[in-house]
Amino acid sequence: MNKRWNRIPLGAEFVVLFFGVPLFMFLDTGFTLPSAVLLPSLVVIFLILHFRTDFKWRELLVLKIPRKQVIRDGFILMACAILLILSVLLWIPDKLFNLPRANLWIWLALCTFYPVFSAYPQEILFRIFIFRRYKKLFLRNWLLVAASGISFSFAHILYYHPVSMILTLIAGIYLARVYSRTGSVLYTAILHGILGMFVYTLGLGEYFWLEMYEYFPG
Repeated sequence: MNKRWNRIPLGAEFVVLFFGVPLFMFLDTGFTLPSAVLLPSLVVIFLILHFRTDFKWRELLVLKIPRKQVIRDGFILMACAILLILSVLLWIPDKLFNLPRANLWIWLALCTFYPVFSAYPQEILFRIFIFRRYKKLFLRNWLLVAASGISFSFAHILYYHPVSMILTLIAGIYLARVYSRTGSVLYTAILHGILGMFVYTLGLGEYFWLEMYEYFPG
């Protein structure tokens, strides 16, 4: 009974951090740069991981992935690219490759910086932090995967469109499962970066970048 009661503060912390904070930011209509809080938040995240969990710094660079896993994920990524292309062609054909066509340099900058400064920090937060900090709250692995995926999706409420939340729910569950199997946040960050570049390249960037069209000519 005591152990159950001890989980209440941890559960409240999880709800406040991963649902309360994004909701507060969502209601602040003047807040247009969700990614601006990501990197500063890592300082707090690393302090908690270091002092309150069994996290080791070397985990950030672990990349020993079984060949079968890499091949499986390669096929999944190809399937995702095909499905995204077909979806764009079906519903918004005029937006296919809209960012690289409109501003090649911005697209190249995204390809360079997005995986490092956005995908990787997000994976640290939604994979390492949630799996380590809240493993006593979510006692089964599938619950940790669900908590990671759902919270990842809810954070994208800041982009004001259901498309971003639906896509990130699917991606979040997938990435959480990969992390639970491999224990490599670097690997999930690579996958996250590739998926993100699919989105920005194939015409869905507007659902993840509120001010993207400011970089379009005319």
